[in-house]
This record gives sequence, C-alpha cells and structure tokens, in this order.
Amino acid sequence: MTIRFINARLIDPETGADTLGELTVSSGVIIANSTQDADNTDNRFRGETSDAETIVDCMGKCLAPGIIDIGVKVCEPGERHKESYRSAGRAAAAGGVTTMVTRPDTSPAIDSPEVLEFARRRANEAAPVNVLVMAALTKGRMGREMTEIGFLQDAGAVAFTDCDHVVRDTKVYSRALTYARSLGALVIAHVQEPILSAGAAVTSGKFASLRGLPGVSPMAERMGLDRDIALVEMSGVRYHVDQITTARALPALERAKANGLDITAGVSIHHLTLNELDVADYRTFFKVKPPLRSEDDRLAVIEALADGTIDLISSMHTPQDEESKRLPFEEAASGAVAMETLLPAAMRLIHNEHMDLPTLWRALSLAPAKRLGLASGRLSVGAPADLVLFDPDAPFIMDRFKLHSKSKNTPFDGARMQGKVIATYVAGQPVFESE
Repeated sequence: MTIRFINARLIDPETGADTLGELTVSSGVIIANSTQDADNTDNRFRGETSDAETIVDCMGKCLAPGIIDIGVKVCEPGERHKESYRSAGRAAAAGGVTTMVTRPDTSPAIDSPEVLEFARRRANEAAPVNVLVMAALTKGRMGREMTEIGFLQDAGAVAFTDCDHVVRDTKVYSRALTYARSLGALVIAHVQEPILSAGAAVTSGKFASLRGLPGVSPMAERMGLDRDIALVEMSGVRYHVDQITTARALPALERAKANGLDITAGVSIHHLTLNELDVADYRTFFKVKPPLRSEDDRLAVIEALADGTIDLISSMHTPQDEESKRLPFEEAASGAVAMETLLPAAMRLIHNEHMDLPTLWRALSLAPAKRLGLASGRLSVGAPADLVLFDPDAPFIMDRFKLHSKSKNTPFDGARMQGKVIATYVAGQPVFESE
C-alpha cells in the first residue's frame, strides 16, 4: 500500500531540517520526500512520484522517524506479570517507539542462544513494533565467565551487556571486551564503581543527609567510566555507556572521543527531566538507577546532549509491580516505566528551549540507528517507513492507569505534560492511532 503524508511538519535529524512538506511511502520504505517554503511553493523533491492509495493529512503536525529505544526491559521470561512482549509492544507503539532494543536482565538472563531464540520468537509473535534483543556479556550476569558471544551474535544478539551488574573482575572484563572486539560486537556498560554504589538509594549530599537515605557520590560514575575507558583503549572494542548522568563524567567522555576511541554514550529521559529533589517525601516511583542527580548535573547533561558529547536518549523502561515499589525507599526496587512518557517528557527540553526538534530526534532516533547499524532513523528516500506523527504542544495530565504497560510505576503520574503521539507507523503500516 502506498501512503502519502501531506501538510506535515517534517523533522529530519539527518539534515537538521524542520520544514513543511510531504512524504510518500510504499512497500514499507520511503519513496519520496518533498519540502516547501513558507509561501507553500515547492522547494525540494526527492524520490519518485506515485499515485497514493491512502492520503494522510497531518494538518501541520510533526512527522519524524520513529524512536529507537535502547535499553528496554521486557520481563519475559520469568516475570511476565510485570511486562510481556505484548504489553511492552503496545506501550512502545503508543509512545512513538518503532524499535525496542531489549535488555537481558530477565529471569533467567538471556545468556544462551536458546533463551535468546525464545525472546526473539515471543517478540515477533506478540509485539507490533520492531524488537531487537541484547544478550548478557557474562553468564548469569554474574561477572565470572563470559558468554558464548559468537554463538549469541549468530543467533541475533545486537549488543552485549550485563545491565546494572557491573563486572568487578577486571581480568574477566578485559577478556570479554577483547573477544567482543574480535567479533565486531557492541558492548554496552553501566558505569558505576560497584563498591561505592552498593546499597545506595539516592545521590549523596545535603538532601540525602536530611532524608537519612544512603547515598552514592557522583564520583562513582566517573571512576567507573575511567576504568572502562582504559579497557576500551586496551581492547579496541565498540563500546556504549548506557547512562551518563553527572557533570564529573563528561570531561573523561570528551577526552575518550577526542582520542578516537569507538565510544558513544546515552542518558535516560528521567535524568534529563528530573532531579534529586523530586524524591521529596520518599516517593519510590522516583527511585531509579543510577539515582536522580543534582540540578547542576541535569543541566550539564542536557548541554552535553545538545552538543553531541552524549549521543542518545533512552527510556530505560523498567517495569516494577506495586509490591516492589510500595516499600520503604531503601528497600523499594529501582526503575520506572517510560516508553509512553518518553516523547512528552522529551518535549520539556523543547519547550524550555534547550534544543530544537531535529537535535532532539538525532538523539532519539538517528544516533541509536547509527550505533546499531540500522537503516532507520531517517526521512531519506529508501529508509524504512518507521514513523511517528505527533503534536508537540498538546497538553494533558498523565494518568498512570491509562498506560499500556502492565506495570504503572511512572514518576510522571499526575504531571502536566505537553506532546502527544497521534499515530505510529512500522514499515508503513499503522500500529497505533490515538482516539
């Protein structure tokens, strides 16, 4: 089926353009892309002409590449009551996420080709969006023995990570990185010095002391990053930091990039839009890992994202049930659901004038696509027609009970937000349309 999107505000992160225009898709790919000047005259046309079977009038709303979300937790196998591939897929589609890249921190961990094949099969059966699966770097994510990286890669693993289980044994870690390098595999790491950060619930400082909560210094992130950079330099591995959340880690990241290391970094939407004071009266929906940082750190990370030092944004979608969250703050599980709130939360960066939409979409779509070697994340002719149509200004009050995720642990419950997904398309087919 050929679909022609007219009267669209095209957000193209590859060219940095934010212009009125049209987009035509057929057989799952973009076949034509045209933009217009403000006086509505044709300015540029790329691709081929075609008689569209369906015309979608975007009415001036934004049409952008679908979001590619690295680091989504789906709780199959083991904890399906928290999140299944079916519920996660619906949540992704409702949030404008067209590709989920799932974590291996399941029960059991995705550390063998058999478990990986199960996850891929379930995802393809149940989820309406694209699903790519990551595998564990070490068996059981225990940091003692590396997994069969080559076999897992052959089975479809797109990256390797032990998630928030930092590998403490440097010799094991260096061997795993060296082996991953020989196979061209991407390794994703969580950079926290594991002993300093053990048992921490918040970032250390005056606020943590006043609340009587165990804290961790921001230097734990810097120390973890410094160690990993040395190992990346030694091994030459393709390497990605899942979350950079503190100003003190940024100079090390800048030096590593300047020295030519194959390193990229991400940040979660929560660390871009919330700070340590949001914990307030021990609200466990705000307990995430690493913990929320100071306002100075938040602003520094936003600036690093805008200038490209930090490459991409992820939701770090981590479902937890009520029993895991309705506990004293220290004992409550970390994490928050975030795929459906990712886009409206990211709009705060636009409405507060921290960056423009093409820059934001570079981090949400283009940069993740490049890191994973995907053709998506673009509006160019020939790119997959994975798209999101959204209104960046539509106001609403977040109601967690309306989320598609099985778990409802969002820190944005009751918050006034702006930005709504109107429709999501995967390979040119609508997988979500708002009511």
